[in-house]
Amino acid sequence: MSPIVIKLFKAGCLVIYAAALARLAGLLPPTVFPYATWIAAGLLAVHAIEVLVCMKQVRLYRGPLAVSVLLTLLFGLLHWKPLADEQAKRSV
Repeated sequence: MSPIVIKLFKAGCLVIYAAALARLAGLLPPTVFPYATWIAAGLLAVHAIEVLVCMKQVRLYRGPLAVSVLLTLLFGLLHWKPLADEQAKRSV
């Protein structure tokens, strides 16, 4: 996946999370993005499982592990897959 596509998908994740937070805060009318909280909760649940299953790839991040876990919770494979691809290129 190209870096531009990854950034677009990451932006999409952030929009979903922001919409969910706005819905929870009562800042969005009920008819605007009514399932935002459910979609965000689903993304977080899937990404939480992903953290457990892909911990080896999550650890490839050069910063603190806690930051890598947080980024994986937010973005899932959009965070750890480029790290794993880079590691695979280096080992060949």
